[in-house]
Amino acid sequence: MTRPTATPPRDEGTASAPVRLPMAYVLPLRAPDDGGLDELTGYLRELSRWVDVVVVDGSAPELFARHADAWRGLVRHVPPDPALRGRNGKVLGVLTGVALARHEHVVIADDDVRYDRAALCAVHQLLDGVDLVRPQNHLDPLPWHAWWDTGRTLLARVFGGDWPGTLGVRRSTFLAMGGYDPDVLFENLELFRTVRAYGGSTATPAWLYVRRLPPSVAHFLGQRVRQAYDETARPVWLLAALAVLPATAVALATRRPGLLLRAGLATVAVAELGRRRAGGARVFPAHTSLAAPVWVLERGLCAWLAVGRRLRGGVPYAGGRLRTAAHPTGVLRRRMARHRPDDLVLWVETGAVPPPLRAEV
Repeated sequence: MTRPTATPPRDEGTASAPVRLPMAYVLPLRAPDDGGLDELTGYLRELSRWVDVVVVDGSAPELFARHADAWRGLVRHVPPDPALRGRNGKVLGVLTGVALARHEHVVIADDDVRYDRAALCAVHQLLDGVDLVRPQNHLDPLPWHAWWDTGRTLLARVFGGDWPGTLGVRRSTFLAMGGYDPDVLFENLELFRTVRAYGGSTATPAWLYVRRLPPSVAHFLGQRVRQAYDETARPVWLLAALAVLPATAVALATRRPGLLLRAGLATVAVAELGRRRAGGARVFPAHTSLAAPVWVLERGLCAWLAVGRRLRGGVPYAGGRLRTAAHPTGVLRRRMARHRPDDLVLWVETGAVPPPLRAEV
């Protein structure tokens, strides 16, 4: 059951005397280099004034050592638990960090997410009433590729909410359901669905905005097909994306460019609804709605490439391939009925190994 909150909770404390929140912040990290280390360290220093911070660092040993020197006394800095098994390193970091957290309310966030205190307070208060909170990311600053990707965000806001690089979760629920599968690609959707399969409640507050730093251009370009592959976990969205190129080809072949113009204008109009939803105009500039048709065409192309990767066994990941983006809620519910999870036992080498999941979508 989803229990949305209509108005944002108020912050606690003052700027001169901040009240430390009884929350944990888990940051799974695997850095390719030490670029941006100073900026991240500054963020962690500010964050550590408000909440307990656990950085689970799967970086190479030399980078791990640099991080340890930079963050000594600021955060708990640990490697992923070697007893855990799974191919998605981010999920292994989350499983490790949530197990180590000292508080019931836990924020999980990628290394490019930048919370302010008000957003942390909002997540904290929402977790009093639900098991999982899905905030709304916005990219800032906004170079061309961030503008492009914001078109996707605005459309998603109209159809149930975007998938951010951060979630809030109750630790007791997370541990009781056994965490979530570390062999999937779309890990946030997997965690959300696992909470729902367990019987937990969720909230997707459209007004809860959390800043996110844009990726590099190279990283953005490298993620286009991988992100399209995520939609293999959402067949309706995948089919809609696959229809874009054939529909465009038919309109061009029949010499009806007006259809494309009207479709583009309709896409901009829908994106504008998403931009204005829940006060979004204060974080999404007006021109970002114009990015929506561009993103739709890109996704239409990448969806076909993603299907090709699916037929070849999945997306290349960590020296292998990940086939499953995320499991359907029904599959997760049936697994829990067969083997009631507890305290992350499903994903620990020495624990019970669950039966293989079938009916991947």
